[in-house]
Amino acid sequence: MTAVPESTLLGKNVVLERDISIGENVTIGHNTVILEGTQIGDYVTIGNNCVLGIQRAGNQRMRKATGEDSRLVIQSGTAIGQLASVYSGTTIGKKVFIGDHASIRENVSIDDESVIGRGAMVELNSTIGKACTIQTLAYVTGDTTLEDHVFIGPCVSMSNDKYMGAQNYTLNGPYIKKGAKIGNNASLLPGVTIGRDSIIGAGAAVTKNIDDAVTAAGVPAKKLNP
Repeated sequence: MTAVPESTLLGKNVVLERDISIGENVTIGHNTVILEGTQIGDYVTIGNNCVLGIQRAGNQRMRKATGEDSRLVIQSGTAIGQLASVYSGTTIGKKVFIGDHASIRENVSIDDESVIGRGAMVELNSTIGKACTIQTLAYVTGDTTLEDHVFIGPCVSMSNDKYMGAQNYTLNGPYIKKGAKIGNNASLLPGVTIGRDSIIGAGAAVTKNIDDAVTAAGVPAKKLNP
């Protein structure tokens, strides 16, 4: 049986499975489901119709998460919008904001004060640094790393399978270094590195590594003249 502190505000039809930890002054919206093992810190706000702590699933063709921890951990001060889904084995830092309809898979780490926008997706085995911004409908593929203070514009798309399933390949998403900014609708191919404080223009297709402090745009993306 899950103990619910007196300071918790529960909406209607909330489902709390067993072995859940709930901190002080937590708000959980109507029809939200909190699944077994989830840990929620103090002053966390969770919207309506969310599902948190989903266990990983799939078939034999799908790869598995690399982490071993089966719990979802949501640290203090985080706010989650409406209709969000977050899988087990993931850790959400302090004062993170997760927008409506966002989806965060298993074995993801999101550091403090980051923003995951409305309808954004973060796939498994990915790391999001501190104070990052991932805007509306952006797709962060599995096995991706964002260092601190990275900005991902709306509808950015990333990929991690160089051969698109045609042969065996170690999946490898982009690596985006501290302070880099990716413009709207840009596409990042598997394994590319975006250098520190670099800027990728809107609609660019990044097929090769980008050095530090570079502005690049176009298809394929190339360094712009100073």
